[in-house]
Amino acid sequence: MAISRYLESRKNLAGSACGLVGLVLTFTGVAGPYWPVVVAGLYGAGALIAPPERPVLPDFPDPSAQLDEVRADFEKLCAYLTDIDLSVTAAARLRELTELLAALLDRTWSTELLAHDPEGVHALSRIVRRDLPEAVDSFARTRWWTRMTPGAESPELQLEQQLGLMKGDAQQLAAGLRDTEARRQETHTRYLEDRGGPHGVRGS
Repeated sequence: MAISRYLESRKNLAGSACGLVGLVLTFTGVAGPYWPVVVAGLYGAGALIAPPERPVLPDFPDPSAQLDEVRADFEKLCAYLTDIDLSVTAAARLRELTELLAALLDRTWSTELLAHDPEGVHALSRIVRRDLPEAVDSFARTRWWTRMTPGAESPELQLEQQLGLMKGDAQQLAAGLRDTEARRQETHTRYLEDRGGPHGVRGS
């Protein structure tokens, strides 16, 4: 395998090309009796001046592929959340958050924008895979202990606060995507105006 890689390497190809020049010099009589030294020297020189091999970049999944994985995890999360018994207020806040996440993960409009926003994909992934599951699981465990010790602070209040904070993060992401879309629309408007030029027809 190593020999095969070297035969296909830039150093061997460049050295072979220079070695062929040495053979040409030999056949034309320029190299004389020292032609083996000339050919070997030219091959070595070509191998030395050849650019180094560039390692192949690792094939990381693009944001679109990452979004597909986040969508699959979000579906699993929603199935898990249906088994959680919440107060009316907490359930309402959870529903608002999941609806917003579903809209952000919708394939019909957000995919193209998020495909160019790795930070946005990371933010969604953090909420779906870590923040929301951890908040709900912590609530479920804490509530069990609260039932064992009546009078303690209601874990629902902490969960409601956490859901509100996550909703704020999701709204901030949605606002950023909305601004990106608005800037793109404005850019296209300026392009159409500039394309018209002083002699173009403006308006309808």
